[in-house]
Amino acid sequence: MILNETYTLANGVKLPKLGYGTWMVEDADAPAKVQAAIEIGYRHIDTAQGYGNEHGVGEAIRNSRIARENLFVTTKLDARFKDYNGAKAAIDDSLQKSGLDYFDMMLIHSPEPWDDFRSGNHYFEGNLEAWRAMEEAYKAGKLRAIGVSNFEQVDLDNLIENATVMPMVNQILAHIGNTPFDLIEYAQSKNILVEAYSPVAHGAMMNSQEIVAMAEKYRVGVPQLAIKYCLQLNLVPLPKASSVAHMKNNTEMDFDISAADMTILKAIKMDDYGKNSVFPVYSGKKD
Repeated sequence: MILNETYTLANGVKLPKLGYGTWMVEDADAPAKVQAAIEIGYRHIDTAQGYGNEHGVGEAIRNSRIARENLFVTTKLDARFKDYNGAKAAIDDSLQKSGLDYFDMMLIHSPEPWDDFRSGNHYFEGNLEAWRAMEEAYKAGKLRAIGVSNFEQVDLDNLIENATVMPMVNQILAHIGNTPFDLIEYAQSKNILVEAYSPVAHGAMMNSQEIVAMAEKYRVGVPQLAIKYCLQLNLVPLPKASSVAHMKNNTEMDFDISAADMTILKAIKMDDYGKNSVFPVYSGKKD
């Protein structure tokens, strides 16, 4: 069962292969939704300072019948923190808000602040300062693993060449129709595990007749096909689900996409995210 399978990070920490994403889950709704995911069998929960729901996610973790050491909780350092002191304070603030003694992983949410996303300014020095604060928290046991999100190859190299602890994860936008193969292969070559957020393209994938037809071929839903696609690329998909039924469906992976069909899916191009194109991560540039 996919929920029982893990990858091993560069530092030996085990990370579940499938996670439950909480982007756009309100803080008040987070305890119930995260608890429902845990009851289904999810052991990997993904949140962020920028989501505004760390308190609710933490409440679910603290009140769960599952032992804390059997749950993997990721949060992300807000993209605006590009200095040591700000990052250090923000790390402690996340721990306080969540009520947790530690996070299993923290990621720098973006190499650039959101209002300057993909502007050409990579904030190399600022990211090294933020990373230094995360390294310190990692060595202090506040974080079991550290990594990044939305980092391009040049951003990864900045840490690889200058940091004392190498990034263990890069969480990126990756799905059928928009898979940055070069970046994925580069990260994997550096023993950096790649996580895929919005594996169903925040719903936009449902509008692709080609993808819908492929899902029908395998007698699965589009989200299941999309999640399986990521898994077969050795990515960690982080689907969000609005209902318990969808949470369960997203774990049903008892099928394999053939090599020929994977080739077809890899070649699909999709860049229309509809109303969600207002978000920098979908538009590829600052708004």
